[in-house]
Amino acid sequence: MTTETPRWFTSSYSDNGGACVEVATNLAAPHGIVPIRDSKNATGPALTVPATAFTTFVTGVRTGDFDTA
Repeated sequence: MTTETPRWFTSSYSDNGGACVEVATNLAAPHGIVPIRDSKNATGPALTVPATAFTTFVTGVRTGDFDTA
């Protein structure tokens, strides 16, 4: 991974009783990765995805590509 420390944050829209994920976007530009973890298990494992894949995912969420209703 990297020696740089992830700066974790949860979206301000995540007021849903704790079923959230945290992301560390500070590593996207310098390292091309975005770590993601369960906000209820901050010491647990983190999934690291390419920054381009994370950007594509966020774009899909914003445009409703994943709406199931």
